[in-house]
Amino acid sequence: MLDDNPLLTPSPLPYLLPDYPAIRAHHYLPAFERAFAEQTAEVAAIVGSPDPADFENTIEALERSGRLLGDVARTFYTVSSADATTEIQAVEQELAPLMSAHHDSIQLDAGLYERVSAVHAAREDLALTPEQRYLVERLHREMTQAGAGLDAEAKARLTEINQRLSTLTTAFEKNLLADTNDLAVVFEDATELEGLGEGELSAASRAAADRGLDGAFVVTLTLFTGHPYLASLRRRESRRRILDASRARGARGNEHDNRDTLREIVRLRAERAALLGHDSHAAYVTSDQTAGSPAAVHDLLRRLAAPAAANAHTEQSALQRIIDAEEEPFALEAHDWAYYTEKVRAAEYDLDRAALRPWFEAERVLHDGVFRAATALYGVTFSERPDLPAYHPDARVFEVHEADGSALGLFILDLYTRDTKRGGAWMNSIVSQSRLRGTSPVVVNNLNVSRPGPGKPTLLTLDEVTTLFHEFGHALHGLFATVTYPHFAGTNVFRDFVEFPSQVNEMWIFWPEVLAAYARHVETDEPLPADVVDRLHASERFNQGFATSEYLAAAWLDQVWHSLSVEEASTDIDVTAFEAAALRDIGLDNPAVPTRYSSSYFAHVFSGGYSAGYYSYIWSEVLDADTVEWFRENGGLTRENGERFRERLLGVGGSKDPLEAYRDFRGRDADIAPLLDRRGLNA
Repeated sequence: MLDDNPLLTPSPLPYLLPDYPAIRAHHYLPAFERAFAEQTAEVAAIVGSPDPADFENTIEALERSGRLLGDVARTFYTVSSADATTEIQAVEQELAPLMSAHHDSIQLDAGLYERVSAVHAAREDLALTPEQRYLVERLHREMTQAGAGLDAEAKARLTEINQRLSTLTTAFEKNLLADTNDLAVVFEDATELEGLGEGELSAASRAAADRGLDGAFVVTLTLFTGHPYLASLRRRESRRRILDASRARGARGNEHDNRDTLREIVRLRAERAALLGHDSHAAYVTSDQTAGSPAAVHDLLRRLAAPAAANAHTEQSALQRIIDAEEEPFALEAHDWAYYTEKVRAAEYDLDRAALRPWFEAERVLHDGVFRAATALYGVTFSERPDLPAYHPDARVFEVHEADGSALGLFILDLYTRDTKRGGAWMNSIVSQSRLRGTSPVVVNNLNVSRPGPGKPTLLTLDEVTTLFHEFGHALHGLFATVTYPHFAGTNVFRDFVEFPSQVNEMWIFWPEVLAAYARHVETDEPLPADVVDRLHASERFNQGFATSEYLAAAWLDQVWHSLSVEEASTDIDVTAFEAAALRDIGLDNPAVPTRYSSSYFAHVFSGGYSAGYYSYIWSEVLDADTVEWFRENGGLTRENGERFRERLLGVGGSKDPLEAYRDFRGRDADIAPLLDRRGLNA
């Protein structure tokens, strides 16, 4: 019965944290149906108003609408990404076209568009605050971009396309999760995993036991092409098996093959773009981003690709020299790169990154690193709330307070990998802040760290430490954004700007007082030796050719797929051949440096929100590198600097043009030179 549905009444928990223990999978669809009907009625009342359109009766009324839908959706999508049981996946598959149809029914409503357009036309004559004016402009732009001005026939086709795309992207993610789990690599004997540490072996043993394979070892796959264990595994065949399994995902000709799915996604996105008056999906997407056009994106990617590829070839030669000096030399292949990179790093910098894990115990990194840096910059404090249940037993809830002790919101950390969690790492909101609605933020960080065996500490790699700081940068954005209207809450900013705050937060990983606090040996409490820190700094540009090339290759694939016209996308495209031709075109076709994501498991663009937008990471990094320079020039980790960054960038959420906000913070536009220097691309 609907009356018994916990999703249909406000949560009794603090900060409106959903009462997850009371929610079952069967509650979601009835709650969505009620929420769809509620918002439909609210929008109908706006459209049917006899009064002339103004900000309050149209724009603000639209912002007030759909509260139940937003609450239910955030509650559900948190679970569908982090704990996608069979029941939850079935709900998501049924929900996808319903959600798309409802969204289109509002965005394409001719009467609503007429009223929004009327307010937009009169905005100069209305006494609007800057946030209100920007809201009018964004709503009008987004409805126009969505197709609200099309004729009825075009809208009908657009709705069909959107519903089909929602089904396809959901299927892509479901296939990828299933194939990733299916391709987890089983090793029968620990000797096959020679080179892994005790904690890594413990995690592999536990993963095997969870699958009923007692006595064996299972290496689960990461979202990206590579794998952290490739840097340590001494047996070449073990490295090959892991990388081959990773690269096979979604392209094996089985029931989880994603190639037909992605081809149809590309074709439908191209058709939708054409309906909306654009040459390609990439043109459609970038027209409403800070980049402005595919040409601007392509210019940046091509500018960086040539020096990155050259650097990767230089690195490859160094790796090959190490191999040639061995008793049985061979030609370097992709699965060898990480392992021999560590050998070169050890030779040139006397560094063994795998051996650093005992200094990166997860609890210490979280409390004395991530939280400590936030307290130093912004004054906020964090206290765990074990009394507050999250959506999974692994997820931990922390209450966040301002420097004056006032409550700010909740932060939830879900650290460990599991078969029901999609790959990668991300931040999302469960409750978004809004003065209009009187709500405070509840944000989540998800990672996919392997869980050690019982009683063993969780020791992170340096890459995992970086990910934890990065995702927490998104969390701070979600916690600090202070806006009136839900449309601008948290990280609701342009896609090619959203990575900027999270990238900036990575700078505190090696900041001396932060590093000294968290990087302490798990057994002896000794700090990470100063000479090791110096060598880490000296090696910052090491392997940047590989790292930049693999990223740029994926960003370019995304652009090329989504630059296809309807006619081009309608041909029977061979995915492997298409990728090879695209990478040759930009000079990133080195077999030893595979793309970070191949198309059949490129979740960011075929099931996530980064279609034609994966370039966003490097685009945002221009701002990030320039901002890091500003912090260093102005004293670094201080409350004064933190408050400026919070007030002028994080705190405005999406309520201001992002580049205008950046100029307000920095005093000028961003300079690309710090990025080129960071990645060794300016030689």
